[in-house]
Amino acid sequence: MTDEGSIDDRTRLTRGADFWSTEAVGEVPSLVLTDGPHGVRRQRGDADHLGIADSEPATCFPPAVGLAQSWDRDLVERVGAALGREARALGVDVLLGPGVNIKRDPRGGRNFEYFSEDPVVAGTLGAAWVTGVQGAGVAASLKHFALNQAETDRMRSSSDVDPRTVREIYLRAFEHIVRTARPWTVMCSYNRINGVYAAENRWLLTDVLRGEWGFDGLVVSDWGAVRDRVAALRAGLDLTMPGDGGAGDAAVAAAVGSGDLDPADLDRATTAVATLARRTAAGRDQRDDVDHDAHHRLAREAAARCVVLLKNDDDVLPLRAGARIAVIGEFAQLPRYQGGGSSHVTATRVDIPVDEIRSRAGDEMVTAVAGVTTDGSGDAVGLRATAAGAAADADVAVVFLGLGEKQESEGFDRTDIELPSDQLELVAAVIAAQPRTVVVLSHGGVVRVAPFVDDVPAILDGGLLGQAGGGALADVLFGAVNPSGRLAETLPVRLADCPSYLDFPGGHSHLRYGEGIFVGYRGFDARGLDVAFPFGHGLSYTRFAYTDLDVTVDDEVLSIGVTVTNTGPVVGREVVQAYVGRTESSVTRPPRELKSFAVTPDLEPSASHRLSMTIDRDALAHWDVRVDRWVVEGGAWDVEIGASSRDIRLEASVTVAGDDVDLPITWQSTLAEALADPAVAEALSSSMPDGAGEMAGSDLLTLVGSMPLDRLRNFGLTSPALIDLLGDPDAG
Repeated sequence: MTDEGSIDDRTRLTRGADFWSTEAVGEVPSLVLTDGPHGVRRQRGDADHLGIADSEPATCFPPAVGLAQSWDRDLVERVGAALGREARALGVDVLLGPGVNIKRDPRGGRNFEYFSEDPVVAGTLGAAWVTGVQGAGVAASLKHFALNQAETDRMRSSSDVDPRTVREIYLRAFEHIVRTARPWTVMCSYNRINGVYAAENRWLLTDVLRGEWGFDGLVVSDWGAVRDRVAALRAGLDLTMPGDGGAGDAAVAAAVGSGDLDPADLDRATTAVATLARRTAAGRDQRDDVDHDAHHRLAREAAARCVVLLKNDDDVLPLRAGARIAVIGEFAQLPRYQGGGSSHVTATRVDIPVDEIRSRAGDEMVTAVAGVTTDGSGDAVGLRATAAGAAADADVAVVFLGLGEKQESEGFDRTDIELPSDQLELVAAVIAAQPRTVVVLSHGGVVRVAPFVDDVPAILDGGLLGQAGGGALADVLFGAVNPSGRLAETLPVRLADCPSYLDFPGGHSHLRYGEGIFVGYRGFDARGLDVAFPFGHGLSYTRFAYTDLDVTVDDEVLSIGVTVTNTGPVVGREVVQAYVGRTESSVTRPPRELKSFAVTPDLEPSASHRLSMTIDRDALAHWDVRVDRWVVEGGAWDVEIGASSRDIRLEASVTVAGDDVDLPITWQSTLAEALADPAVAEALSSSMPDGAGEMAGSDLLTLVGSMPLDRLRNFGLTSPALIDLLGDPDAG
């Protein structure tokens, strides 16, 4: 769309025609947007005004809480490509995802839609998802931009956060994806950021997103996020969704006419819509039939890669051939495989875990009992007794535990991280009857395992695994797939240990980010707290040795090489993690921060693979609030290679060149800062008492070195030479 179009035409392009589509204006066709991220939620028939009607069947891949546990960018890109093909087949131009907000607190109601507590994991996997989807000619919509960590009061609450934390934690994944994967759209969030709504936040949508990062796509609102279309357009928003029936068009046109809205802002928005139409046009002409069988197989492969083996004492897993198995728990028969809310997909089919277990073990070897009901109906004592009896008669018990949609969903935050009490009573009864018990966890948000973790020998954590999760779990339970998943968030011993515990979910429409950069494992590690299972943790049915670490540095990148050897009995793959830390620093830092990771190919027993990773020098930077920019500290940096944030196998130290930070000396500078500047130090020397020149390194400097120069004037520490350099402190 060019600026020759009428004001009315251009205004219509900046808002939806209805709930899921944009206006067709001139040569710009109507575009269809629909929910993702783990499946295409394309409504049947005409869109209703709330967007809640039944949707067309589509493959439900593992939601982000599960998919992130693969730590596998190639796998995520393949899933993205499949989602793009299904979106195209259903006539969708924009698939709303991925969600890359940081999991700040385990109670966050939408955590199942987000990848990780760490921006490197979220950014790397989010970029792979975008690349896959857009390779099919469908636009991704990177969301929710930004600082959308809670569902409580989500349409008004202000995320109150300091600049360093914003940059290093909450914007870093978005920045990486925008710079590397070039998403065609970005979706702004509902919340306010330090008091300003994201949809009206020019600093966020224009200064940072476009000005600093070079974003050249369209900014769309979350559905219902816009209060004031004129203010939103002025800030950098291009498309308001859903449609308002044209109710706000007159206000936009009037604002242009009065000069309250710069016509250039309206031109920018209409050009963005027209550009999006051109970008999606090629894919629109390449609509092919979808092979749902192939996509179900991919969903099963992905789900199996997402399963994390948390614990496996006495090699209870994999299950042995000929074992009698008691399968216990309602989720074994009615699996929880996706989250609740706007991303809920009508799956093409669903694998039932107990059926998949029976298909491998044989019907006669499997006894299935509910043990508990998620709706609380039934005789709880009787159900537990039946389950304990089945477990006692078997060689091994597999107990499915987790959270139902009534306990976690979009729209509300949890108040705790506990499993329901009846489930805890069930697993205690089963363990008492059958020591060889495996627990399988299904959940969108972290659950506390402390009540049973020391008593049960084996635990599998799947998060949410999508429609093929039942088959994937059977593959892992029986060893057809060797688990290689890793936790993308820390499992705390208790909720009160979480760094954000006292500042979530906020109150009176304010959410304070009091822990700063110490989110997730950064906070646990900095305080030396015990955790149930650390970030990055995951076991295997085999073992791996790490050797021959080599780290080299040039001007812009750290290159890492490490040899990984399968020292165990079966084929397996390993996720290798690279952390960096700095002991001597001018700013507070966590002990270590993830900066890169890589996955080995499947390795036969005794086989080795030389794995390469890189860390851009820019990734070492912190946000220096004194100069409002990224700064790399020069000197020694520790590089740690591990299998989790608390399982470090190899270490090296490298020297990195730093950035110069020139801070002007003013009357508000401290004496210590002034003495570090040769010219100012010389000017000071004429007014110092005899012998004061020897204070450097002395107790006296410690005593007065932190005093600002303007305060030291009261002690006579000033001179004409200093005034010549710094100006008259009393002027102006």
